[in-house]
Amino acid sequence: MLNGPIPATRRGARHHAQAVPELSANALLQRFAGLPAAAPLLKRLSDAEDVYLVGGAVRDLLTGVEPLDLDLVVDGELEPVARRLGTPARVHDRFETRTVRLDGAALDLARARREHYEHPGALPTVGPAGIDEDLGRRDFTVNALALGLSGSRRGALLEVPHGREDVATGRLRVLHDASFIDDPTRLVRLARYAGRLGFSIEEHTRALARAAVASGALETVSGPRIGAELRLLAEQARPVDGLRILHELGLDEAIAPGFGIRTDERAQVARRALALLPVDGAPADLLLAVAGLDVPGDRLAGLLDRLAFPAGRRDRIVAAASRAREVAERLRTAREPSQIAAAAGAGPVELVALAGAMGAEPAAVRWLQELRHVALEIDGSDLLAAGLAPGPAVGAGLAAARAAKLDGRAVGREAELAEAVRAARAYG
Repeated sequence: MLNGPIPATRRGARHHAQAVPELSANALLQRFAGLPAAAPLLKRLSDAEDVYLVGGAVRDLLTGVEPLDLDLVVDGELEPVARRLGTPARVHDRFETRTVRLDGAALDLARARREHYEHPGALPTVGPAGIDEDLGRRDFTVNALALGLSGSRRGALLEVPHGREDVATGRLRVLHDASFIDDPTRLVRLARYAGRLGFSIEEHTRALARAAVASGALETVSGPRIGAELRLLAEQARPVDGLRILHELGLDEAIAPGFGIRTDERAQVARRALALLPVDGAPADLLLAVAGLDVPGDRLAGLLDRLAFPAGRRDRIVAAASRAREVAERLRTAREPSQIAAAAGAGPVELVALAGAMGAEPAAVRWLQELRHVALEIDGSDLLAAGLAPGPAVGAGLAAARAAKLDGRAVGREAELAEAVRAARAYG
Protein backbone atom coordinates (compact mmCIF):
# COMPACT_ATOMS: atom_id res chain seq x y z
CA MET A 1 0.00 0.00 0.00
CA LEU A 2 1.31 3.38 -0.93
CA ASN A 3 0.21 5.03 2.27
CA GLY A 4 1.22 2.23 4.63
CA PRO A 5 4.52 0.90 5.92
CA ILE A 6 7.10 -0.23 3.44
CA PRO A 7 6.43 -3.78 2.18
CA ALA A 8 8.38 -6.54 3.92
CA THR A 9 11.26 -7.20 1.52
CA ARG A 10 14.65 -8.70 2.18
CA ARG A 11 17.21 -6.08 3.12
CA GLY A 12 19.44 -5.41 0.11
CA ALA A 13 17.13 -7.38 -2.18
CA ARG A 14 17.57 -6.97 -5.90
CA HIS A 15 15.34 -4.39 -7.50
CA HIS A 16 13.36 -5.26 -10.58
CA ALA A 17 12.23 -2.81 -13.23
CA GLN A 18 8.61 -2.03 -12.45
CA ALA A 19 6.08 0.70 -12.82
CA VAL A 20 6.47 3.28 -10.08
CA PRO A 21 3.05 4.80 -9.51
CA GLU A 22 2.58 8.51 -9.17
CA LEU A 23 2.43 9.43 -5.51
CA SER A 24 0.35 12.04 -3.78
CA ALA A 25 2.22 14.86 -2.03
CA ASN A 26 2.74 12.99 1.24
CA ALA A 27 2.43 9.33 0.21
CA LEU A 28 6.17 8.71 -0.04
CA LEU A 29 6.74 10.52 3.25
CA GLN A 30 4.16 8.24 4.86
CA ARG A 31 5.95 5.25 3.38
CA PHE A 32 9.20 6.52 4.89
CA ALA A 33 7.46 6.99 8.24
CA GLY A 34 6.86 3.24 8.34
CA LEU A 35 10.59 2.55 8.70
CA PRO A 36 11.88 1.72 12.21
CA ALA A 37 14.35 4.62 12.20
CA ALA A 38 11.89 7.18 10.87
CA ALA A 39 9.74 8.01 13.89
CA PRO A 40 12.46 9.47 16.17
CA LEU A 41 14.03 11.26 13.20
CA LEU A 42 10.81 12.91 12.04
CA LYS A 43 9.98 13.90 15.62
CA ARG A 44 13.28 15.76 16.05
CA LEU A 45 12.91 17.43 12.66
CA SER A 46 9.31 18.50 13.21
CA ASP A 47 10.08 22.23 13.23
CA ALA A 48 13.50 22.19 11.54
CA GLU A 49 14.47 24.01 8.37
CA ASP A 50 14.59 22.19 5.06
CA VAL A 51 16.01 18.67 5.52
CA TYR A 52 15.78 16.02 2.82
CA LEU A 53 16.18 12.28 2.54
CA VAL A 54 18.32 11.85 -0.57
CA GLY A 55 19.82 9.35 -2.97
CA GLY A 56 19.43 5.61 -2.85
CA ALA A 57 17.06 5.64 0.10
CA VAL A 58 14.47 7.54 -1.94
CA ARG A 59 15.02 5.23 -4.91
CA ASP A 60 14.50 2.22 -2.64
CA LEU A 61 11.34 3.66 -1.12
CA LEU A 62 9.91 4.20 -4.60
CA THR A 63 10.46 0.54 -5.47
CA GLY A 64 9.29 -0.88 -2.15
CA VAL A 65 12.71 -2.01 -0.88
CA GLU A 66 13.87 -1.20 2.64
CA PRO A 67 16.74 1.32 2.31
CA LEU A 68 20.20 0.16 3.30
CA ASP A 69 21.33 3.63 4.37
CA LEU A 70 19.65 6.89 5.31
CA ASP A 71 21.41 9.95 3.87
CA LEU A 72 20.13 13.38 4.82
CA VAL A 73 20.88 16.75 3.23
CA VAL A 74 20.29 20.08 4.94
CA ASP A 75 19.47 23.02 2.68
CA GLY A 76 21.06 25.54 5.05
CA GLU A 77 23.30 25.47 8.11
CA LEU A 78 24.33 21.97 9.09
CA GLU A 79 25.20 22.32 12.78
CA PRO A 80 21.77 23.26 14.15
CA VAL A 81 20.26 20.17 12.54
CA ALA A 82 23.14 17.96 13.67
CA ARG A 83 22.63 19.13 17.25
CA ARG A 84 18.94 18.26 17.05
CA LEU A 85 19.76 14.69 16.08
CA GLY A 86 22.55 13.91 18.54
CA THR A 87 26.29 13.88 19.01
CA PRO A 88 28.11 13.17 15.73
CA ALA A 89 30.03 9.89 15.70
CA ARG A 90 32.14 11.09 12.75
CA VAL A 91 32.84 14.57 11.40
CA HIS A 92 34.27 15.42 7.97
CA ASP A 93 34.79 19.16 7.83
CA ARG A 94 36.12 19.23 4.27
CA PHE A 95 32.77 18.09 2.88
CA GLU A 96 30.58 19.40 5.74
CA THR A 97 29.27 15.96 6.65
CA ARG A 98 28.39 14.28 9.93
CA THR A 99 27.42 10.76 10.94
CA VAL A 100 24.93 10.78 13.80
CA ARG A 101 23.50 7.85 15.73
CA LEU A 102 19.85 8.18 16.67
CA ASP A 103 18.10 5.37 18.56
CA GLY A 104 20.65 2.88 17.24
CA ALA A 105 20.41 3.98 13.60
CA ALA A 106 23.32 5.65 11.78
CA LEU A 107 22.36 8.76 9.83
CA ASP A 108 24.71 10.44 7.35
CA LEU A 109 24.09 14.17 7.36
CA ALA A 110 25.49 16.69 4.86
CA ARG A 111 24.98 20.27 3.81
CA ALA A 112 23.61 20.79 0.31
CA ARG A 113 26.58 21.65 -1.87
CA ARG A 114 28.02 22.19 -5.30
CA GLU A 115 31.23 20.54 -6.49
CA HIS A 116 34.08 21.56 -8.76
CA TYR A 117 36.84 19.24 -9.99
CA GLU A 118 40.22 20.92 -10.41
CA HIS A 119 41.36 18.11 -12.69
CA PRO A 120 40.13 14.64 -13.71
CA GLY A 121 40.11 12.22 -10.79
CA ALA A 122 40.62 14.91 -8.16
CA LEU A 123 38.58 15.04 -5.01
CA PRO A 124 36.03 17.80 -5.51
CA THR A 125 36.23 21.31 -4.16
CA VAL A 126 32.88 21.96 -2.51
CA GLY A 127 30.80 24.97 -1.56
CA PRO A 128 27.30 25.55 -0.19
CA ALA A 129 24.39 25.41 -2.61
CA GLY A 130 20.68 24.71 -2.69
CA ILE A 131 19.10 21.27 -2.84
CA ASP A 132 18.39 21.48 -6.57
CA GLU A 133 22.05 22.15 -7.38
CA ASP A 134 23.06 19.43 -4.92
CA LEU A 135 21.00 16.87 -6.81
CA GLY A 136 22.62 17.93 -10.07
CA ARG A 137 26.13 16.99 -8.84
CA ARG A 138 25.27 13.33 -8.14
CA ASP A 139 26.31 10.19 -9.97
CA PHE A 140 23.18 8.68 -11.55
CA THR A 141 19.66 9.93 -12.10
CA VAL A 142 18.17 7.19 -9.91
CA ASN A 143 20.24 8.55 -7.00
CA ALA A 144 19.45 12.22 -7.72
CA LEU A 145 16.18 12.20 -5.79
CA ALA A 146 15.19 13.99 -2.61
CA LEU A 147 12.21 13.68 -0.28
CA GLY A 148 11.42 16.66 1.92
CA LEU A 149 11.26 15.63 5.59
CA SER A 150 10.79 19.09 7.08
CA GLY A 151 10.49 22.74 6.24
CA SER A 152 8.84 24.41 3.27
CA ARG A 153 9.00 21.36 0.95
CA ARG A 154 7.99 18.68 3.42
CA GLY A 155 6.53 15.71 1.55
CA ALA A 156 7.78 16.93 -1.83
CA LEU A 157 9.66 14.56 -4.12
CA LEU A 158 12.43 16.35 -6.01
CA GLU A 159 14.21 14.83 -8.99
CA VAL A 160 16.57 15.61 -11.86
CA PRO A 161 15.30 15.01 -15.41
CA HIS A 162 14.62 11.29 -15.98
CA GLY A 163 15.02 10.55 -12.26
CA ARG A 164 11.73 8.84 -11.45
CA GLU A 165 11.42 7.57 -15.01
CA ASP A 166 14.74 5.73 -14.71
CA VAL A 167 13.74 4.23 -11.37
CA ALA A 168 10.52 2.98 -12.95
CA THR A 169 12.29 1.38 -15.91
CA GLY A 170 15.35 0.18 -13.96
CA ARG A 171 17.94 2.18 -15.86
CA LEU A 172 21.26 3.75 -14.83
CA ARG A 173 22.06 7.08 -16.50
CA VAL A 174 24.76 9.65 -15.68
CA LEU A 175 23.76 13.28 -15.30
CA HIS A 176 26.35 14.73 -17.69
CA ASP A 177 28.92 13.56 -20.22
CA ALA A 178 31.99 14.40 -18.10
CA SER A 179 30.76 12.43 -15.09
CA PHE A 180 33.21 9.51 -15.41
CA ILE A 181 36.10 11.83 -16.22
CA ASP A 182 35.45 14.08 -13.22
CA ASP A 183 35.17 11.10 -10.86
CA PRO A 184 36.28 7.77 -12.37
CA THR A 185 35.28 5.88 -9.21
CA ARG A 186 31.77 6.23 -10.62
CA LEU A 187 32.77 3.60 -13.18
CA VAL A 188 33.10 0.95 -10.47
CA ARG A 189 29.96 2.31 -8.82
CA LEU A 190 28.11 1.84 -12.11
CA ALA A 191 28.97 -1.87 -12.11
CA ARG A 192 28.08 -2.13 -8.43
CA TYR A 193 24.62 -0.59 -8.86
CA ALA A 194 23.90 -2.50 -12.06
CA GLY A 195 24.75 -5.76 -10.31
CA ARG A 196 23.01 -5.11 -7.01
CA LEU A 197 19.90 -3.40 -8.31
CA GLY A 198 19.50 -5.44 -11.48
CA PHE A 199 19.22 -2.20 -13.47
CA SER A 200 20.31 -1.89 -17.08
CA ILE A 201 22.86 0.70 -18.20
CA GLU A 202 21.49 3.38 -20.51
CA GLU A 203 23.27 3.13 -23.88
CA HIS A 204 24.83 6.61 -23.89
CA THR A 205 26.03 6.04 -20.33
CA ARG A 206 27.54 2.70 -21.36
CA ALA A 207 29.35 4.40 -24.25
CA LEU A 208 30.68 7.12 -21.95
CA ALA A 209 31.90 4.49 -19.49
CA ARG A 210 33.74 2.49 -22.13
CA ALA A 211 35.30 5.64 -23.57
CA ALA A 212 36.46 6.72 -20.09
CA VAL A 213 38.00 3.29 -19.44
CA ALA A 214 39.73 3.32 -22.82
CA SER A 215 41.16 6.78 -22.12
CA GLY A 216 42.78 5.57 -18.87
CA ALA A 217 40.42 7.42 -16.55
CA LEU A 218 41.09 5.02 -13.66
CA GLU A 219 44.75 5.98 -13.74
CA THR A 220 43.82 9.47 -12.52
CA VAL A 221 42.42 8.08 -9.25
CA SER A 222 44.40 6.87 -6.25
CA GLY A 223 44.53 3.16 -5.47
CA PRO A 224 42.79 3.50 -2.10
CA ARG A 225 39.76 5.17 -3.72
CA ILE A 226 39.46 2.40 -6.31
CA GLY A 227 39.97 -0.19 -3.57
CA ALA A 228 37.19 1.32 -1.48
CA GLU A 229 34.75 1.04 -4.38
CA LEU A 230 35.90 -2.49 -5.22
CA ARG A 231 35.38 -3.61 -1.61
CA LEU A 232 31.87 -2.13 -1.63
CA LEU A 233 31.09 -4.00 -4.84
CA ALA A 234 32.36 -7.30 -3.43
CA GLU A 235 30.46 -6.85 -0.16
CA GLN A 236 27.06 -6.03 -1.68
CA ALA A 237 24.20 -8.30 -2.65
CA ARG A 238 24.82 -10.12 -5.95
CA PRO A 239 28.49 -9.22 -6.26
CA VAL A 240 29.14 -11.80 -8.98
CA ASP A 241 26.84 -9.83 -11.27
CA GLY A 242 28.72 -6.65 -10.42
CA LEU A 243 32.08 -8.27 -11.21
CA ARG A 244 30.74 -9.55 -14.52
CA ILE A 245 29.67 -6.01 -15.41
CA LEU A 246 33.16 -4.78 -14.50
CA HIS A 247 34.36 -7.08 -17.26
CA GLU A 248 31.72 -5.95 -19.74
CA LEU A 249 32.93 -2.38 -19.31
CA GLY A 250 36.63 -3.33 -19.48
CA LEU A 251 37.17 -2.15 -15.92
CA ASP A 252 38.68 -5.38 -14.60
CA GLU A 253 41.59 -5.25 -17.05
CA ALA A 254 42.01 -1.55 -16.26
CA ILE A 255 42.39 -2.45 -12.59
CA ALA A 256 44.99 -5.15 -13.41
CA PRO A 257 45.71 -7.44 -16.38
CA GLY A 258 44.15 -10.85 -15.80
CA PHE A 259 41.93 -9.62 -12.96
CA GLY A 260 38.20 -10.20 -12.99
CA ILE A 261 35.41 -12.70 -13.54
CA ARG A 262 35.58 -12.78 -17.30
CA THR A 263 33.55 -15.83 -18.31
CA ASP A 264 30.26 -17.43 -17.37
CA GLU A 265 32.20 -20.53 -16.32
CA ARG A 266 34.28 -18.49 -13.87
CA ALA A 267 31.08 -16.88 -12.58
CA GLN A 268 29.69 -20.34 -11.89
CA VAL A 269 32.86 -21.23 -9.97
CA ALA A 270 32.33 -18.10 -7.88
CA ARG A 271 28.74 -18.98 -7.11
CA ARG A 272 29.60 -22.58 -6.22
CA ALA A 273 32.38 -21.38 -3.94
CA LEU A 274 30.02 -18.97 -2.19
CA ALA A 275 27.54 -21.79 -1.64
CA LEU A 276 30.30 -23.88 -0.01
CA LEU A 277 31.68 -21.09 2.18
CA PRO A 278 30.79 -21.52 5.87
CA VAL A 279 29.30 -18.70 7.89
CA ASP A 280 32.65 -17.81 9.45
CA GLY A 281 34.15 -17.14 6.00
CA ALA A 282 34.49 -13.83 4.18
CA PRO A 283 32.38 -13.88 0.99
CA ALA A 284 33.88 -10.67 -0.39
CA ASP A 285 37.43 -11.98 -0.04
CA LEU A 286 36.45 -15.27 -1.64
CA LEU A 287 35.01 -13.43 -4.65
CA LEU A 288 38.08 -11.27 -5.02
CA ALA A 289 40.18 -14.43 -4.90
CA VAL A 290 38.14 -15.80 -7.80
CA ALA A 291 38.75 -12.53 -9.63
CA GLY A 292 42.47 -12.92 -8.95
CA LEU A 293 42.86 -16.53 -10.09
CA ASP A 294 44.72 -15.52 -13.25
CA VAL A 295 46.98 -12.95 -11.59
CA PRO A 296 50.32 -14.29 -10.28
CA GLY A 297 50.43 -14.28 -6.48
CA ASP A 298 53.13 -11.63 -6.10
CA ARG A 299 51.37 -9.31 -8.54
CA LEU A 300 48.04 -9.88 -6.82
CA ALA A 301 49.57 -9.04 -3.44
CA GLY A 302 51.04 -5.86 -4.91
CA LEU A 303 47.70 -4.92 -6.44
CA LEU A 304 45.87 -5.38 -3.15
CA ASP A 305 48.49 -3.31 -1.36
CA ARG A 306 48.03 -0.54 -3.93
CA LEU A 307 44.27 -0.74 -3.38
CA ALA A 308 44.83 -0.36 0.40
CA PHE A 309 43.52 -3.75 1.49
CA PRO A 310 44.39 -4.57 5.10
CA ALA A 311 47.19 -7.12 5.38
CA GLY A 312 44.93 -9.87 6.75
CA ARG A 313 42.48 -9.57 3.88
CA ARG A 314 45.30 -9.35 1.34
CA ASP A 315 46.90 -12.55 2.61
CA ARG A 316 43.59 -14.42 2.69
CA ILE A 317 42.74 -13.40 -0.89
CA VAL A 318 46.21 -14.23 -2.22
CA ALA A 319 46.29 -17.60 -0.46
CA ALA A 320 42.95 -18.61 -1.95
CA ALA A 321 43.72 -17.33 -5.44
CA SER A 322 47.23 -18.71 -5.73
CA ARG A 323 46.71 -22.13 -4.10
CA ALA A 324 43.15 -23.11 -5.07
CA ARG A 325 44.09 -25.22 -8.10
CA GLU A 326 46.79 -27.11 -6.18
CA VAL A 327 44.52 -27.77 -3.20
CA ALA A 328 41.68 -28.85 -5.49
CA GLU A 329 43.95 -31.44 -7.11
CA ARG A 330 45.02 -32.81 -3.71
CA LEU A 331 41.45 -32.90 -2.41
CA ARG A 332 40.25 -34.80 -5.48
CA THR A 333 42.60 -37.70 -4.67
CA ALA A 334 42.17 -37.65 -0.88
CA ARG A 335 40.19 -40.54 0.56
CA GLU A 336 40.85 -40.85 4.29
CA PRO A 337 39.89 -37.98 6.62
CA SER A 338 43.55 -37.43 7.47
CA GLN A 339 44.35 -37.14 3.77
CA ILE A 340 41.61 -34.54 3.33
CA ALA A 341 43.00 -32.60 6.29
CA ALA A 342 46.51 -32.77 4.87
CA ALA A 343 45.25 -31.57 1.48
CA ALA A 344 43.42 -28.63 3.03
CA GLY A 345 46.44 -27.80 5.16
CA ALA A 346 46.31 -24.69 7.26
CA GLY A 347 44.73 -22.58 4.53
CA PRO A 348 41.77 -20.28 5.16
CA VAL A 349 38.24 -21.53 4.61
CA GLU A 350 38.01 -19.31 1.52
CA LEU A 351 40.80 -21.36 -0.07
CA VAL A 352 39.10 -24.70 0.62
CA ALA A 353 35.69 -23.42 -0.58
CA LEU A 354 37.26 -22.22 -3.82
CA ALA A 355 39.13 -25.49 -4.28
CA GLY A 356 35.87 -27.35 -3.73
CA ALA A 357 34.17 -25.26 -6.40
CA MET A 358 36.97 -26.20 -8.81
CA GLY A 359 36.09 -29.90 -8.83
CA ALA A 360 36.72 -31.16 -5.30
CA GLU A 361 33.38 -30.49 -3.67
CA PRO A 362 32.82 -33.71 -1.63
CA ALA A 363 36.17 -33.52 0.16
CA ALA A 364 35.92 -29.74 0.60
CA VAL A 365 32.45 -30.03 2.12
CA ARG A 366 33.61 -32.72 4.53
CA TRP A 367 36.54 -30.57 5.64
CA LEU A 368 34.54 -27.35 5.96
CA GLN A 369 31.55 -28.86 7.72
CA GLU A 370 33.14 -31.57 9.85
CA LEU A 371 36.85 -32.33 9.87
CA ARG A 372 38.23 -28.85 10.54
CA HIS A 373 36.38 -28.81 13.84
CA VAL A 374 38.03 -31.99 15.15
CA ALA A 375 40.37 -31.08 18.02
CA LEU A 376 42.69 -33.11 20.21
CA GLU A 377 42.11 -33.59 23.91
CA ILE A 378 45.88 -33.25 24.47
CA ASP A 379 48.39 -30.49 23.78
CA GLY A 380 52.13 -29.96 23.85
CA SER A 381 52.31 -29.76 27.63
CA ASP A 382 51.10 -33.36 27.82
CA LEU A 383 54.00 -34.52 25.65
CA LEU A 384 56.50 -32.56 27.72
CA ALA A 385 55.07 -34.16 30.86
CA ALA A 386 55.60 -37.54 29.21
CA GLY A 387 59.33 -36.81 29.04
CA LEU A 388 59.76 -35.41 25.53
CA ALA A 389 62.09 -32.47 24.99
CA PRO A 390 60.74 -29.22 23.53
CA GLY A 391 61.22 -28.96 19.78
CA PRO A 392 59.72 -29.92 16.41
CA ALA A 393 59.14 -33.50 17.53
CA VAL A 394 56.33 -32.28 19.77
CA GLY A 395 54.54 -30.71 16.81
CA ALA A 396 55.07 -33.84 14.73
CA GLY A 397 53.60 -35.94 17.52
CA LEU A 398 50.51 -33.79 17.82
CA ALA A 399 50.01 -33.87 14.04
CA ALA A 400 50.22 -37.64 14.03
CA ALA A 401 47.75 -37.89 16.91
CA ARG A 402 45.27 -35.67 15.08
CA ALA A 403 45.59 -37.73 11.90
CA ALA A 404 44.94 -40.88 13.92
CA LYS A 405 41.92 -39.30 15.58
CA LEU A 406 40.50 -38.18 12.24
CA ASP A 407 40.82 -41.70 10.85
CA GLY A 408 39.33 -43.30 13.97
CA ARG A 409 42.59 -44.91 15.11
CA ALA A 410 42.91 -42.88 18.32
CA VAL A 411 39.75 -42.60 20.38
CA GLY A 412 40.00 -40.79 23.68
CA ARG A 413 42.73 -38.89 25.48
CA GLU A 414 44.96 -41.85 26.37
CA ALA A 415 44.99 -43.17 22.82
CA GLU A 416 45.81 -39.70 21.48
CA LEU A 417 48.72 -39.35 23.92
CA ALA A 418 50.10 -42.79 23.09
CA GLU A 419 50.01 -42.04 19.36
CA ALA A 420 51.60 -38.61 19.85
CA VAL A 421 54.43 -39.96 22.04
CA ARG A 422 55.15 -42.79 19.60
CA ALA A 423 55.30 -40.42 16.61
CA ALA A 424 57.36 -37.82 18.47
CA ARG A 425 59.97 -40.38 19.54
CA ALA A 426 60.16 -41.67 15.96
CA TYR A 427 60.62 -38.14 14.58
CA GLY A 428 64.04 -37.42 13.11
